[in-house]
Amino acid sequence: MICTENLKKLPVGFDDFKKIRENHFYYVDKTQLIEHLLQKWGEVNLFTRPRRFGKTLNMSMLKNFFEIGTDETLFEGLYISENQKLCEEYMGKYPVIFLSMKDVDGLTYDEAENALIQLIGSEAARFPFLLNSDKLSETEKEQYRGFTIIQNGKYCIDKGFLISSLKVLAQLLYKHYDQKAIILIDEYDVPLDKAFQHGYYKEMVSLIRGLFGQALKTNSFLQFAVLTGCLRVSKESIFTGLNNFKVSSADDVQYDEEFGFTTEDVKKILAAYNQQDHFEEMKEWYDGYHFGNADIYCPWDVINYIDDLMSDSKAKPKAYWINSSGNDLVKRFIDKADTTTRDEIEQLITGKAVQKRIRLDLTYDEIDNSAENVWSVLFTTGYLTRLGESENGMYKLVIPNKEVLEVFVLQIREWFDRVVANDQASTKKINCGFLEGKVEDIEQELTMFLGETISVLDTKARNEEKEIFYHGILIGILKSKSDWAVRSNRESGDGFADILVKPKNPDAGIIMELKYANSFNNLDQACERALEQIKDRRYDQALREDGRNEILAYGIAFYKKRCKVVVERL
Repeated sequence: MICTENLKKLPVGFDDFKKIRENHFYYVDKTQLIEHLLQKWGEVNLFTRPRRFGKTLNMSMLKNFFEIGTDETLFEGLYISENQKLCEEYMGKYPVIFLSMKDVDGLTYDEAENALIQLIGSEAARFPFLLNSDKLSETEKEQYRGFTIIQNGKYCIDKGFLISSLKVLAQLLYKHYDQKAIILIDEYDVPLDKAFQHGYYKEMVSLIRGLFGQALKTNSFLQFAVLTGCLRVSKESIFTGLNNFKVSSADDVQYDEEFGFTTEDVKKILAAYNQQDHFEEMKEWYDGYHFGNADIYCPWDVINYIDDLMSDSKAKPKAYWINSSGNDLVKRFIDKADTTTRDEIEQLITGKAVQKRIRLDLTYDEIDNSAENVWSVLFTTGYLTRLGESENGMYKLVIPNKEVLEVFVLQIREWFDRVVANDQASTKKINCGFLEGKVEDIEQELTMFLGETISVLDTKARNEEKEIFYHGILIGILKSKSDWAVRSNRESGDGFADILVKPKNPDAGIIMELKYANSFNNLDQACERALEQIKDRRYDQALREDGRNEILAYGIAFYKKRCKVVVERL
């Protein structure tokens, strides 16, 4: 364990800029975003990036920079502090309205609408001085009271007032400060995603369109606005009529290094915690994203892995990003995939690129309209990334890194388990074949199963790793026979048998040894090697100790989606 006495704390799970800076957590400087934002000025700016790539932290940083009354020392030593002219002109000069919509959720529209009311009410409550402002009329103060009415511990903003609430709040702040407001809306598309999942998408689109329309389109009290999200929801859906609307997606060169960690960022943080030796692991697992011209790492993964290494120098990389929320999108994609799409997924898993036309602006209710749309969403949400430049909307897509590869493999295995469970006639024929020594039946049905699924580990992996995949397929099939005892990698004789089966018949026993052949022509030889291993290492011993003397030994060899089976009675 490394001495941490003089090291800054790692901000695991922190997305509050002020808290990170005040408590001296390690911070990767992204304040150049402020300079770029002001230089490339847009009245409404939308940044779309995958989740866990620092969007919320950057929005918190913007709030702390622009908001009246900010603590200027928070930015000491950071990039933006070197631009004194810009800091003098903009730092701490604006009222800021900041909403994070990640928790605007509910099983029904009313629940989600109430969550939005609580969010806006809570933000408005940050400005109680408006009630005593000598710049506001009594009518305007009464408007502010409409934000802060509480019943049964909850804000009770009138639903008729909800649509105009952000515009009104900006107007009241403008009247008090004589300065237009900045509006920051983080994770703007989460309510739409949740609404789509729970069946009230049209109602939520109407609400968000009205709220954003008044706050961002017809608001003369707005200095500028910044929004973040995963998807660039089509302009026609909720951003209708916004003329000064600038979008920066993961594909754009502008702001390409402002979200996520660059290679330089990763090397610096590894050096700061004396973990330089783990750079190649970090790259293999968490690199591979391409924003504009920049090569980007997922910051959530980098920070979590270093944190684990500080506690355990032998810690191995984990799927931190993948495990931080559900992967229903990949599951849905694989479930719906036809034969062509499954072949394309197999190409991705073997490290090859798939060329697809990508739409960067979609509505959530369009996602399931076609497989092409799902490819687009997998790209914008970070499950796929691009190779090289796009041409006429066509992208060469690849799986970015080992972490994301894991989720594809996991979902494919779960999908195959469901295929096995649903195809009872085929699994019954395979199991009967093993019991009766009918190798032709086994080969035919097992080959058909392999044709349905994806040879996930038929890659540059070692043969032993490929065998694990086929091993899992067989175990799934054999365990569908509920009255059989199936043992995997069980110690027997002078080693560990791949699979031992104890059928219902107390005299019968089955041994299976699996091999991966280097070519289709080597399947027979691989089967013979497997049988020789069973006999040489006496894998039948555990079955004979159980009184089972009618033993069938199977040598089974695989190559891609083909298999060969030989049997011998011991």
